Amino acid sequence: MKLGFVSAILPDLSLEQVLQFAKAEGFDCVELMCWPKGKAERRYAGVTHIDVDDLSASAISRVREQLAAGGVAVSGLGYYPNPLCPDANEAAVYVEHIKKTILAAELLKVGLVNTFVGRDWTRSVEDN
Repeated sequence: MKLGFVSAILPDLSLEQVLQFAKAEGFDCVELMCWPKGKAERRYAGVTHIDVDDLSASAISRVREQLAAGGVAVSGLGYYPNPLCPDANEAAVYVEHIKKTILAAELLKVGLVNTFVGRDWTRSVEDN
């Protein structure tokens, strides 16, 4: 078993600082948050340790270098919006960012993306 944490708990640290913290405290791995940059609307949302809006070769190379130097494994990339929210335009934004997170995971050779299935609160559980 490996012990890790979700990087959202360290919203003010850079990716490099999160990895340093994880290693110094004896963690084996960390789930890195990939929210779009901007103001968080709720606790732990809006934390960006990997910016999946920039998947350029140079950005991916920099992240790979930081991960290799970090000394801890990446258990997954995380982004937890509500892709089933009743506002179709809002949901589309969330789905598009989930796709970017999946692509980033592939480019970074991270085998897992964690997200929220979602819920349309105007519908019953059965209808969802």
